[in-house]
Amino acid sequence: MKGKGYLYRRRDEAPVVASKCGASTRILTAADTAVANLHVTHITDSVRHYHKECTEIYYILEGRGKMELNDDVVELEPGVTILIEPGTFHRAYGDITTIVFGVPAWHHTDEFYQTEPPKSDTATEPRE
Repeated sequence: MKGKGYLYRRRDEAPVVASKCGASTRILTAADTAVANLHVTHITDSVRHYHKECTEIYYILEGRGKMELNDDVVELEPGVTILIEPGTFHRAYGDITTIVFGVPAWHHTDEFYQTEPPKSDTATEPRE
């Protein structure tokens, strides 16, 4: 329900979309609010990428895997939280289910798969 100053949505009512990270349940999206997104994503392998605007917070619900963060690799298991700032290259792999919380809300135009981000006054430099 939207339009009364709040949105109420059950996870099983949210659309599931195929993404480059895996099957993603889009509970809260930029179409709902520009403030933040909330996705529950099952990842087995993802494509290394970064965002210029969106800060992402991953909270691992289930499974085990690894995440590349620039030149580092960290272990993923239930209860782990990772905050990923704009400009940070990242990629997860294994067999995990994670909450992905993005601020501001993720938009497909803010996902970059280049080896180096473009140089501009508005781009955040990668943290490598």
